[in-house]
Amino acid sequence: ACKDLPAFIIRRLPVRLVYDNNYFNDPYQGIPVNGYNDLVDGLLEGVDCLTDTDFFLSKFRHWRKIARRLVYTGPIDAFFDFCEGKLEWRTVRLETAVLDVPNYQGNAVVNYTSHEVPYTRIIEHKHFERFGESVYENGKTVISKEYPMAFQEGMEPFYPVNDQRNEEKYRRYEKLAQTEKDVIFGGRLAKYRYYDMAPVIAEVLEWWRRNG
Repeated sequence: ACKDLPAFIIRRLPVRLVYDNNYFNDPYQGIPVNGYNDLVDGLLEGVDCLTDTDFFLSKFRHWRKIARRLVYTGPIDAFFDFCEGKLEWRTVRLETAVLDVPNYQGNAVVNYTSHEVPYTRIIEHKHFERFGESVYENGKTVISKEYPMAFQEGMEPFYPVNDQRNEEKYRRYEKLAQTEKDVIFGGRLAKYRYYDMAPVIAEVLEWWRRNG
């Protein structure tokens, strides 16, 4: 319920009385050429990578035998075996479709705030890299509708539940994390907070400036 949410959540959202459809106020905005997949592939080039591997069921749970430092981006409560209880999450279900039109909505993201609409946003992926007339060079488009859902075990956690009870629980985990001198906790799941990409990158650069 909205009455249970902290005020800082709504303060993240810009309110404008002029026609300006930018979500952010930053003077420079963009995403990596060819998307984040290519960026991450480049960063990890030459690095051994395992996917579909459960950190908590694998040999990497005893990571100190093979590494001096760990960057952990999973749920912070899972790292500490839920000793302070489980943190609560929200998740989303994405419904993706290929449409036989070159341009479905004219923007990369359109948000829907009415309780009568079951999805919260529609993402039209080509608009992240195609602009102007180039949008029409391909007669098809891909859209994803995003449906909010209550989190259940086995689902991917997306958003922390920022109420007082969960915040107090997270603070206890945060104190435990401060005792893990060889572990860097980062990202939405390990910090139990909502992050946009720019603040994540800024935090990494700031950490490296202080410790690198």
